[in-house]
Amino acid sequence: MQPSEKPATRAWVLHPDLKSDPHRREPVSALDEAVALAAALPDLEIVGAEVVRLPKLHPGMMFGSGKIDEIKVRLKEADVELVLIDGHVGPVQQRNLEKEWGVKILDRTGLILEIFGDRARTAEGVLQVEMAALSYQRSRLVRAWTHLERQRGALGFIGGPGETQQEADRRAIDDQLVRIRRQLDKVAKTRTLHRAARAKVPYPVVALVGYTNAGKSTLFNRLTGAEVFVKDMLFATLDPTMRRIVLPSGDEVIMSDTVGFISALPTELVAAFRATLEEVLDADLILHVRDISHPQTVEQANDVKAILQSLGVAESAPQIEVWNKIDRLDDETRAALQTQADRGESVFAVSALTGDGLSQLLDGVALALKAPRTEDTLTLPFSAGKQRAWLFEQGIVQDDRQVDDGYVLHVLWTERQKDRYARL
Repeated sequence: MQPSEKPATRAWVLHPDLKSDPHRREPVSALDEAVALAAALPDLEIVGAEVVRLPKLHPGMMFGSGKIDEIKVRLKEADVELVLIDGHVGPVQQRNLEKEWGVKILDRTGLILEIFGDRARTAEGVLQVEMAALSYQRSRLVRAWTHLERQRGALGFIGGPGETQQEADRRAIDDQLVRIRRQLDKVAKTRTLHRAARAKVPYPVVALVGYTNAGKSTLFNRLTGAEVFVKDMLFATLDPTMRRIVLPSGDEVIMSDTVGFISALPTELVAAFRATLEEVLDADLILHVRDISHPQTVEQANDVKAILQSLGVAESAPQIEVWNKIDRLDDETRAALQTQADRGESVFAVSALTGDGLSQLLDGVALALKAPRTEDTLTLPFSAGKQRAWLFEQGIVQDDRQVDDGYVLHVLWTERQKDRYARL
């Protein structure tokens, strides 16, 4: 006999619109995104959402007393159990609001951590999320994750009914952080070996990046024939997947699908997932996939560019902009955008869903990978067999002759190949 399913947690989403915030986003779109974030967790039922306009932040309660009373009435009428606040909520504010409203409070960082914990699949992904979640919880110790009381991996071990005083909690968290760091050190060594193996592959790496839900995984599946989890949901993909594909030109490349970026991504997770995004760090070409039908497509693109810059890859590899989801546009808008893309350098308008524009995109990928090459002469000792073999695997050796103390090779290579050779 199957156990009865636990009913979904009834949740209410609030987007505080602080007019004095220099990073203020358009409130309606921001609320829509916050609701989509909440919907990415399967055991939540979103029963209401609203923008709360704030002339100023109240240190202890975030909102003014009148607004708190007003919201409290709505929460009680809707039988709400959890309030998701789309912004940073301090530990004191969280405790005060939970006491005032009689519900659990989760802020944007906590929600994104929940989603990452629910979706991470690789061993490192799970460990990185656990570490980020523990660091976040240590700063507040208010059992942010017990509101769902579900049994699953990733964050399920954190907090929970029956925990005692803060000192014991803090000590337990510190012990877990030490354990996770040790495990990550082992995983990092394995990834170093994987990176070295990838450096030997004579195919360039093409990384798909973009704002979450831009259609990267749909595009990846269309181009590679893979079956990566695809759903119209924020953060559907959290661990990179790599596949080899043959371009129409006959060239072979490795294509990598990566985690989606998002505005106000918790700094803990930007750092935690740096290793997960190392396929982007090593990429020969970056395809920046944009949902061109989204009303905030420009702002989303700027967020992605900012994160790429913070990762240090914004200028190290050529980029192509892929304007995806043109199938969602009306004919007039689509024609105008197509004209704009045709005029742009390294811009392609496509539909990953229907396949429109993909052959032109692949031709553009092949062209972009034909990077300028320079000729060099290398002198290698007999002991450098590994380096010599790698040069031949890359197909860049123009001439090779043996001399008394080793080999003299003439190579024709790109800057990226030169960098990779230096790391061998």
